[in-house]
Amino acid sequence: MTRLLILTLLFVLEVVYFRVADRLNIIDRPNERSSHRQVVLRGGGIIFLLGMWLWAIFYGIQYPWFLVGLTLIAGVSFIDDIHSLPDSVRLVAQFSAMFMMFQELGILNLNQWWMVVAALIVGVGIINAYNFMDGINGITGGYTLAVLLPLLWIDTHGPSFVAPSLLVVAILSCLVFCFFNFRTQARCFAGDVGSVGIAFIVVFALGGLIIQTKDITYIILLALYGVDSVLTICHRIQLHENLGRAHRKHMYQLMANELGMRHTTVATIYSALQLLISMGLILLPVNHWLYAIGVLVILCLVYLFFMKKYYHLHEEYLKSLEV
Repeated sequence: MTRLLILTLLFVLEVVYFRVADRLNIIDRPNERSSHRQVVLRGGGIIFLLGMWLWAIFYGIQYPWFLVGLTLIAGVSFIDDIHSLPDSVRLVAQFSAMFMMFQELGILNLNQWWMVVAALIVGVGIINAYNFMDGINGITGGYTLAVLLPLLWIDTHGPSFVAPSLLVVAILSCLVFCFFNFRTQARCFAGDVGSVGIAFIVVFALGGLIIQTKDITYIILLALYGVDSVLTICHRIQLHENLGRAHRKHMYQLMANELGMRHTTVATIYSALQLLISMGLILLPVNHWLYAIGVLVILCLVYLFFMKKYYHLHEEYLKSLEV
């Protein structure tokens, strides 16, 4: 009954936000870099932050530093959705929120400062990669479900690393968001508040799992996003592009734009493949390191083959903009 009540409240809160966003004109206007053509409400991903507040109300404030960090990073991202903020402001908020998360996870150990610095860089990198990958309908919600469901499976069938109720409420928030976003004509976009907010939640849960098991190979639960993000960044560096400039060079963007695949189809492919990879790591009786390395090598080869075959279509698109 508690979960049903939370799900109902999440739907109500999302609809209320739509009315507020519509009145305040919080919208996403398409441009030449966009993968959509209609004006859509932005910031629907605020439901992830609201979901964690509801979780704290119903289940108690079990992780205060995590909740404060999430509120900070999502709040700054929401302001950025309305009025663009300098990169420095967003980065300060992200690093500050990560320190709060580390305090919650209990890893702020000065005797191992280099591990804290490495984790800080990786954590902020994952959050920004999640934000970069939020470019088509359904991909953020669908992919996040493909990450949270295996995490919940591990938490309930193996070593407990976070309150299961937190993962359940995060999943319910994703389902509500997907109801409005995982469709051909999206009712709303996640916005930075959504992609950054849910990424923070995912990093918190995944960090807890890695710390509890001392098994870093669980990072493979983000394999698909990781390979697409890192290799796309490498590609853009090779092209001498400004990494801060908006673009549509990710593999999923080429699939949706240049190949004309439906957004929901591309999002389903990414989500299903990540879920398959994650459950393989969890259920197959194989060495985690061999499995993780094998998966990463295969994904990298697929990415390179795809770009070799189809990237010329994106170059033709860029040339058409110059005409």
